[in-house]
Amino acid sequence: MDLDDAATTVKFLIRDRGSNFTKAFDTVLADAGIPTVLCNVRTPRMNAITERWIGSVRRELLNRTLIWNHEHLRQILRDYEFHHNTHRPHMGLSGAAPLKPLPPDITDLDAFRVRRTRRAGGVINEYRTVA
Repeated sequence: MDLDDAATTVKFLIRDRGSNFTKAFDTVLADAGIPTVLCNVRTPRMNAITERWIGSVRRELLNRTLIWNHEHLRQILRDYEFHHNTHRPHMGLSGAAPLKPLPPDITDLDAFRVRRTRRAGGVINEYRTVA
């Protein structure tokens, strides 16, 4: 495994104590200068935000996409990240996206049309109102 420039932006890796992480996994990260931080024992909420994001990526994108190569994976993950942070409604934010506030309420629907934008190769669709 070759991390090259990707290892320069990673400060540390937080992981659980699962059996799927072997000593070889930790060795590769240590060789790249990335320290590994283990989650505490019996603290299921410690890694909850990451687990939630990974679950969303799997359900909404990866389960519906055939990945061709590493570059294709990086591209669709970038597209999904942009969609997730700028368009996808989040229940904890009252339907707003993290990087974009809710638009004002629309009272006259006849004055607007809906425009669809495809993301991640058409797997995800975003809908916006246009005048």
